[in-house]
Amino acid sequence: MVNKAWRIIPRPLLETVLNNHAQHHRVPQPLILHGPRGVGKTTLILERLLGEWNKGPHLTGYIDFAESIEDHHPQFNKSFPWASWSNCPPPTLSSCRTKLEHTLESMVEKGVKLGTISSRQIFTTLSKWHGLNTALRRVIQSNNAASKSAVVDKASPSVLWDRAVFALSARCNAQEIDGVLGLSEKWKGLSIEEASYFREAFLSLRLAKEVITVQHGWRANAIAHLNRTGGFSRSLAHSCTDWPCLLLELLSQAAEIDHFQPKLVINNIDVLRNATLNDDSSVSASMYHDSLIWRMIALGANERCLPIILVTSDRVMGDKGSTFEDIVDAYLAYLQITVVNPAMDNALELLKKFAVDARNGKISKDKLRFGAPWRHPPKTDDPTQCMEWAKLQLMDFVQCLVNTEFGVNYLADCSLEIFDDPSAVALVE
Repeated sequence: MVNKAWRIIPRPLLETVLNNHAQHHRVPQPLILHGPRGVGKTTLILERLLGEWNKGPHLTGYIDFAESIEDHHPQFNKSFPWASWSNCPPPTLSSCRTKLEHTLESMVEKGVKLGTISSRQIFTTLSKWHGLNTALRRVIQSNNAASKSAVVDKASPSVLWDRAVFALSARCNAQEIDGVLGLSEKWKGLSIEEASYFREAFLSLRLAKEVITVQHGWRANAIAHLNRTGGFSRSLAHSCTDWPCLLLELLSQAAEIDHFQPKLVINNIDVLRNATLNDDSSVSASMYHDSLIWRMIALGANERCLPIILVTSDRVMGDKGSTFEDIVDAYLAYLQITVVNPAMDNALELLKKFAVDARNGKISKDKLRFGAPWRHPPKTDDPTQCMEWAKLQLMDFVQCLVNTEFGVNYLADCSLEIFDDPSAVALVE
């Protein structure tokens, strides 16, 4: 990949691709904008797109990890480095994490203000990935020593959650919460129940962060040992990215067309991988980076996520020789085995059925009279020959589809004869 020439994409086309990605409320995968330095990727996003992506229902969080490199960023009246960002003194991982988490937290708070993120949603999403009972008891006891005896019973997680939210509310400043949520301005138009709904959601967000912090603290010694020995642990890496990934999942679930359409742009994502570890609160930067990217891709592939655009120029090597592209390739390979291959097997079975139907006279002879190879299925009932024919048709169709690159709008051209091709029907089904 390093030896290949950069592909030249016209700016209007690139702008269209980015806009199309950003206009969806949920997408199946992040968009990676990877190109040489100095061609205007950042300028395009900041000066042409970001303003539009923050109008109406749209909300875009923008993070530039290179801003942490104060000696080489215009944010601090400095000029960009002549060479790669990887040649500059790296930022600390803690500063990069803080930048990421603060951006996502502010976005989720706006979702809470709009009423699209509720206390129950936060609890449900958190409990999907975390066992909560012990951490919730710890939170309740830390907020109210007198309640120690009250939480030793076998209460359900939802009951413990409600108790923890109530305990947290006693510790928090009500005026501060109302100020963050803007309830003082809204107060005249809200009932007591509605105001309580917003406060509870905000407190639940704080509680979720506290629960994840407690659980992460239990792994502190293991993380410190991992950093000393230079080992690898996916579970410990995921522990460090639990909070930002929970926020991403909440935003993705809350996304709604024409009401709340959040999106995230991370510029210079490669800088995160090179960040320095200044304490044992986290795994190494490369491991943190890989965990974050992997979970973003997984969220999109498994449940669909808010539009995420990752901008990068450098092709950075990690501690064990893995690259940014390797992470994506590994997940694509996983999808190939678990999703694509079974789907293609089903498509082949549908094509074999077409051949059988044609042989049995169930397909109109007019459709099989002339033209493409698919109009001439094998006239034998040999299953091996039918399978080989089906594979050839499917490979030919997919290759032709790939060669169109950005596709052809068959509906606009009234060219619906494409759906006569059994390969098209099989893949659609």
